[in-house]
Amino acid sequence: MAATTASVIGLDDPDAGLPALVGGKAANLAAMIAAGFAVPGGFCVTTAAYVRAADAAGLAPVVAVPGPDLGARARAALLAAPVADDLATDVAAAYAELGSDVPVAVRSSATAEDLPGASFAGQQDTFLNVVGIGAVLDAVRRCWASLWTDRAVAYRAEAGVAHAELAVVVQRMVDAQVAGVLFTADPVSGRRTRTVIDAAPGLGEAVVSGAVNPDHIVVEGDGTVAEHRVGDKAVAVRATAGGGTERVAGTVDGPCLTDAQVRDLVALGRRVEAHFGAPQDVEWAIDAAGALWLTQSRPITTLHPVPVANRPGLRVYVCVSLAQGLTRPLTPMGLSAFRVITATGATRAFGVPVADPLDGPPAFVVAGGRGFADATPALRNSVGRALVPRALDVMETRSAVVLRGLMDDPRLSVLNRSPWPFARRLLRTLLHFRIPPLLALALIRPAAARRHVDRIGERLRAAPTPSDPTPDDVVDLLRQVFPILPTTAPVAAAGFVMLGLARKVAGPDLDADATHEVLRSLPYNSTTAMDLELWAVATRIRRDPASVAALADGSPPPPVLAAELAGFLTEHGHRAVAEIDLGMPRWSDDPSHVLGSLANYLRLDDPERTPDVLFRRGAAAAEEAVAAAVARVRRRSRLRAAVVRFALRRTRELAGMRETHKDFLVLLLARARAALATIGAGLRARGLLDTADDVFFLDLREVSTALDGADHRSLVARRREEYARELRRRHIPRVLLSDGTEPEALGAPPADGALVGTAASAGTVTGAVRVVLDPVGAHLEPGEILVAPSTDPGWTPLFLTAGGLVMEMGGSNSHGAVVAREYGIPAVVGVPDATLRLHTGEQVTADGAAGAISRPTPPAG
Repeated sequence: MAATTASVIGLDDPDAGLPALVGGKAANLAAMIAAGFAVPGGFCVTTAAYVRAADAAGLAPVVAVPGPDLGARARAALLAAPVADDLATDVAAAYAELGSDVPVAVRSSATAEDLPGASFAGQQDTFLNVVGIGAVLDAVRRCWASLWTDRAVAYRAEAGVAHAELAVVVQRMVDAQVAGVLFTADPVSGRRTRTVIDAAPGLGEAVVSGAVNPDHIVVEGDGTVAEHRVGDKAVAVRATAGGGTERVAGTVDGPCLTDAQVRDLVALGRRVEAHFGAPQDVEWAIDAAGALWLTQSRPITTLHPVPVANRPGLRVYVCVSLAQGLTRPLTPMGLSAFRVITATGATRAFGVPVADPLDGPPAFVVAGGRGFADATPALRNSVGRALVPRALDVMETRSAVVLRGLMDDPRLSVLNRSPWPFARRLLRTLLHFRIPPLLALALIRPAAARRHVDRIGERLRAAPTPSDPTPDDVVDLLRQVFPILPTTAPVAAAGFVMLGLARKVAGPDLDADATHEVLRSLPYNSTTAMDLELWAVATRIRRDPASVAALADGSPPPPVLAAELAGFLTEHGHRAVAEIDLGMPRWSDDPSHVLGSLANYLRLDDPERTPDVLFRRGAAAAEEAVAAAVARVRRRSRLRAAVVRFALRRTRELAGMRETHKDFLVLLLARARAALATIGAGLRARGLLDTADDVFFLDLREVSTALDGADHRSLVARRREEYARELRRRHIPRVLLSDGTEPEALGAPPADGALVGTAASAGTVTGAVRVVLDPVGAHLEPGEILVAPSTDPGWTPLFLTAGGLVMEMGGSNSHGAVVAREYGIPAVVGVPDATLRLHTGEQVTADGAAGAISRPTPPAG
């Protein structure tokens, strides 16, 4: 069909692939038509028509006034404005080309829809089985108004997307005998080789809306059907004569798809995925003649990107960002810094040659703005299997649990059982950095070992800063990071070695609870000392009313506050939130976090709860715990008691130094950041960057090319957009396989007595139940677990505060499940009688990976 005017365009027109003209949904449909896929024919009422209608409705001044009723005011304005005569004529002509009063689907297609970072699934309206030009024009106008439903406005705000424009797709209806959705990757586990199908008789609306428990089919990459669960399919949505749809009782008891149809769907999904180059969420229908139709395809937006494997076979990646407590993405420069640091460590500690430190070692990979380490060699080595999970037990326990769970996978069987290559490499590293003498010094003379570490810190602080820095200067600073670790960390490590010895010798007399008491208020902890110093600042400025007032109202610091702040930042200004990311502003760059902490400290009015009092109380409790443990051991053996006393004393004197080497690392990162900020200012002055901080959205190699004259402003803009999108990602995998599988999301078998449904959104949440039967006027406290019969897009504003979602109906591909995954909340769907079996206020745990809801185990007796 040829385009009739700029306001109406055929889906087979070359311009129908322009999202700005036809919206995301129509652009994808046009792309599939152009690629030869079986897509029902139709046309698009373009965004130009919406703009004209919005102008005629006087929408701009309405939208300019924010408020909770913004959506209602915008909808009223659009619904009150008539469709322009010339547009009505063009729509009528395009509709007539489809046939005489042919049934059509009229579907919204917003410019902010089917985006890489947000699907906007179901946020605007669709009208099915529309018959006659009058009904078509009315549906077009209602689609325009649906851009301003409360749920769509809230969704755009949550996704950080500006208010959009809207086109409307009009397509021939498929007289569907069976329909549903298909994911070309498992949306829960992330496995890219799986195809997941939900199917039910009638129109696909029953599946998409969550109104039915569909057949659920999971097909592995080799064609094996891993799961084929037949749903009850209690209702079906079917077209009615003369227009509209109705829900009728289901009539299919067994599977609604044949094996051949399942194979055809899988093959179709793979072709669509290959065409778009990314995993897809596909809607499909099979008509009475058995023909398979594509009715929609959009990216699966909730999958975490997979690192690009640079080695063959299945790879196991551990998220090092998350292991460091960092859920947010790193800036491109932060990642570039980590490549240099890890390259230095790989070369100097393990003898692994790295051709170019700017590329980093092969084991360091990036996905979704986060750093991952390839743990596959460790898992395939007997020594690595023993050591790596133990190291993670201290840093990130759940990652260690996941890695241990992978050890039974035959694809990750041990290839190297000899410990000698590792032992030789470890011995060489220990001797090279003189670690054994440092460990001995720490155990014999703890104070001397601490002075050794302090001298390293003094040298770092006294080192000159380059006056006219270059990228090579930054690389030199970053190369200093790793050598500092083996010359400082062994002091703290000696303390933890002694703790391990004490626990081994004491046995049950030093259990986990007693160990935690022993480690309270450790002295010589640089982070604790910093916090106590900030509290001391707060106690001093409390005596200055002007400073107190400035902290309360955010006004500029008066002299006393300014002097105290400057003194604190002189010592600690290199610290920051998310400080291992070189790209993040330091406190000396932006002290607002420090000022906020001071304001919070000033609100402490209980003298028994102040930080210094709590620290002293914790130190006393720790000493009592040491004495109590020694006394318990003495009942069995005086010699053992003496060993435990010595070991725990050394633990108290040394373990607090665990924060010092990180403090030194952050100090070097801050100096590297300052050098890059100077370079960024120079590039901005030359017009090669828009702001000096844009330098942190380049890597070190790109900074060098910028200094040579390359203009990277468009690259920076694209990366800032990607970074902002990743900031909104709610769920970060601890461990990720190269096929996209998140092992933790596979879930454990449900516990006895658990309510079992379908896994829909990975994660576990414990909270109070809130049973809601109607979203209108529903109240949901933050963190409560929403339990509902089913949810359509009208429910999704409640997801913003929900801690989890449980539905009686629906499959893993229903709207509720899709939006739950986008918002990062655990979800279990298809739980029979959930609204009757669960009660508002009761505490439950919803496991979105296992597809189960469990209640706390009642106390024995």
